Amino acid sequence: MSDPTPALRLEGIVKTFPGVRALDGVSLSVLPGEVHALMGENGAGKSTLMKVLGGLHQPDAGTIFVNEQPVRMASPLDAKSKGIVFIHQELSLSEELTVAENIYLGELPRKGFGLVDWSTLYARTADILKKLNVGFGPKSRVGDLSIANQQMVEIARALTVDAKAVIFDEPTASLTDAEKVVLFDVIADLKSHGVGIIYISHRMEEIFKITDRITVLRDGSYRGTLVTAETTEDEITQLMIGRKLDLSRNTTHSEIGDVALEVKDLSCGRYFSDVSFEVRRGEVVGFYGLVGAGRTEIAETLFGLREPTAGAIYLDGQETRIHSPTDAIAKGISLVPEDRKGQGLVLGMNCRDNMTLPQVADLTSGPFVAEGAEIAIFDQYRDRLDIRTPSWRQTVGNLSGGNQQKIVIGKWLSMRPSVLIVDEPTRGIDVGSKSEIHNLIRELAGQGYAVIVISSEMPEVLHVSDRIVAMFSGRIMRTFTSDEVTEDNLIQAISGITPEKVA
Repeated sequence: MSDPTPALRLEGIVKTFPGVRALDGVSLSVLPGEVHALMGENGAGKSTLMKVLGGLHQPDAGTIFVNEQPVRMASPLDAKSKGIVFIHQELSLSEELTVAENIYLGELPRKGFGLVDWSTLYARTADILKKLNVGFGPKSRVGDLSIANQQMVEIARALTVDAKAVIFDEPTASLTDAEKVVLFDVIADLKSHGVGIIYISHRMEEIFKITDRITVLRDGSYRGTLVTAETTEDEITQLMIGRKLDLSRNTTHSEIGDVALEVKDLSCGRYFSDVSFEVRRGEVVGFYGLVGAGRTEIAETLFGLREPTAGAIYLDGQETRIHSPTDAIAKGISLVPEDRKGQGLVLGMNCRDNMTLPQVADLTSGPFVAEGAEIAIFDQYRDRLDIRTPSWRQTVGNLSGGNQQKIVIGKWLSMRPSVLIVDEPTRGIDVGSKSEIHNLIRELAGQGYAVIVISSEMPEVLHVSDRIVAMFSGRIMRTFTSDEVTEDNLIQAISGITPEKVA
């Protein structure tokens, strides 16, 4: 029996930008009814390849085939007309329009005199939403939906056309566990109807759960295609980054110093209550818990974004009040937020200006900013953090996720804090950059910083933390040292189970 005809095939794709060969003869084929993972470090060429496929970039060489017919993708609409549908990580919705209008934008059903056929529009949308088992309707305003539900609207768009191939780019980044189940059901349904799926994700557990084959890119080049059931995480990782990773439990111990930050009985409305902990210089304290446990809200309170309703904060043994981020920065507290693109960076600005943004007033003489001083700060932290960019002039939005995160960390380190809070330090970052960020956190502790790491990934908190604070429903359930913590007792704690109940 002959092999099935690929639903989609890219052959020898080359794309060069000034000074950078982003794609160097990359090939990829997706079979009908196959879920095909595309993996690689940030900057490996995945996004560029998908932009070529979607008509946003024209290749310098190579050919795209749909059902083995050579095609040219002139634009995203042209790609969609040929059956290539994208579910983007970055939402591309119009918040003021309804769900139905967003799903059928540019393709609204019409009746006489060109008027929109609203009844048909809402009926079609209702059928699609029923398949997704969502809790909102066709007439809901998209701007009123949660980020997770907006992601489901993006996914609904894929169900409106006769798709040959659907590309999912980090689709679960903002979904709950329940919504992930619905997404995987949708993918299974598309697969059963012979649709080819390209699935881009850094989450290994998802890759091994739902994909059939895995193609790996590194530095713009094709590194191989493996059958998922016949490979391992280690093999994929080595293809991606060219080396093995150390993802073991933290066994390094910095010299622990005095208490830099102490929190006593701190509360903030409905978000958390009676929270007490301390962080010493040279120590990494990890905060772990389910979504809604109150971890991020504690960080925001310490950084002056929220006003506490009770309790006290001590810095170097002295009680202090923090009313704003300006207060926090002045007192030596810095926060790397969980949403680096929305809260940590100005994506249209260059690397240097992002790095020096919090201290631009201090670098200003009259109406002018001291450019030399800014460049010196950027150069210092580019070298210290190994930020990979051609120059400080590079727009931050063009950097890989790992390098963007290093820019945010460098920005706050340049303020010379004594307490550094890092919220979800490796969200949306590939495994190689993740390892670098983990090593950086341990190095910062070794240099005497008091570090708080908030993470939703158990391996991450186990790998970087000296102590782990387990939270449930706005309260601290238990605090573990790295020696005594186990996966079982950590899960029990974040599920609200006390040691007494276990006994």
